[in-house]
Amino acid sequence: MGKRVLIGKLGLDGHDLGAKVVCRALMERGFEVIYTGLRRTPAEIAAIATQEDVDAIGVSILSGAHLPLLAKLAEELRAAGLSDKLWLAGGVIPAGDHEAVRRLGFAGVFPTGSSFTGIADFIRERTA
Repeated sequence: MGKRVLIGKLGLDGHDLGAKVVCRALMERGFEVIYTGLRRTPAEIAAIATQEDVDAIGVSILSGAHLPLLAKLAEELRAAGLSDKLWLAGGVIPAGDHEAVRRLGFAGVFPTGSSFTGIADFIRERTA
């Protein structure tokens, strides 16, 4: 069985085509993907990740509110005991913010246009 990956949409952002394309791409590469749907809170994503016992947690953000949303998500993931999982962020995240996102605990930052194979390889290499 492949690695379990949760893909979530944080906040009020109502655009999820990119997240769905990433889900499909990961499924085609052998991953089991759980998609949270739109407009999830950080607490909901942490709860779903816990319930689904995933190996990696990825979120897509297009709203421009990535830093405060990811900070709150990181807080919720730590509180839920999910610090040992691989955290990923993708979407519209300016290059100047990538290091700040990594400092929050997100090992992978994948802006719009990232290679699906690159994302899949990153997850495989960092999950045991």
